Amino acid sequence: MATTHSARPASDAAYDPDVTKLVEAMRSRGAGPLRDLGVEAARQSLESIVRPPGPDMRSVQTLTFPGPHGAVPVRVYRPRSAPEQNTPALIWFHGGGMIMGTLDSFDRLAREVAESTNATVINVGYRLAPEHRYPVAHDEAYAALRWAHENAHDLRLDPDRIGVGGDSAGGGLAAATALRTRNEGGLRIAQQVLVYPGLERRSDRPSMRHFGDSPFLRAEDIDWMKSLYLGDDPSTDDEYGTPLLAADLTNLPPAVVICGHADPLRDGVEQYGRRLQDARVPTAIIRYPGVGHGFFMQTHNFSRARAAMAEVGALVAARFAG
Repeated sequence: MATTHSARPASDAAYDPDVTKLVEAMRSRGAGPLRDLGVEAARQSLESIVRPPGPDMRSVQTLTFPGPHGAVPVRVYRPRSAPEQNTPALIWFHGGGMIMGTLDSFDRLAREVAESTNATVINVGYRLAPEHRYPVAHDEAYAALRWAHENAHDLRLDPDRIGVGGDSAGGGLAAATALRTRNEGGLRIAQQVLVYPGLERRSDRPSMRHFGDSPFLRAEDIDWMKSLYLGDDPSTDDEYGTPLLAADLTNLPPAVVICGHADPLRDGVEQYGRRLQDARVPTAIIRYPGVGHGFFMQTHNFSRARAAMAEVGALVAARFAG
């Protein structure tokens, strides 16, 4: 008698063994598209994930600043490895598809980024869609950068070494903030750190076709979340909501652009990185094999994520030092 084996999606073969273990656990729990849950349940699902505590910091301080749409909370992380005064800083925008995520659910990631880069991290609690659609989050991201520059002395920051960064949707906010800062002038960004950034609506690219069924990020959920943030009509999109639409990428700050091989966003992310290079912007494009979308949040589970955090952190720290 022939032995039969349960089939698994071909895209799963691209994962490292420790990633495969989590994927199989997610599939066994019947994890489906986020849109089937709805916004509130999706938010609760993200907030309910229990993660080990992140690295101990010299200090962690929660503040607010007056933004264009009301007060915006920020959490300031100062790692023990950084000097007490005149430190470099990353203004960080968390992920969550523009509809999810809080300073609490991204606390561990902020701590790890601060420790690995030897920089102060200012994590921004921007307003979420669909209650607050584009351009609210973008406006608040740009306002956070302005606030950090205007209050650099009180925050004990070096105003010449303030960068922007983010993961997933937050990476898209960081890219858009860099574009707007160049266009409007008056501020300096030392570097931009784009971790699998959300830069466009769903496009028919090979990575989207091969990995669009990933439990970490599904193609249909990209459509859903982008519509909640940007609206249903792509003809109204601009470069601040959809940075891949930007026609001119010259004179932008140096960039670190990273993604996982099995991320459906991979090809769009890497295209943006190559366009930055073509525009003579110093840009490192790093693709990590064996992982998919969201892996930077999984240092406690994935060995590849731990390596990426150390490597990206060292590169960011070296650029600040230079």
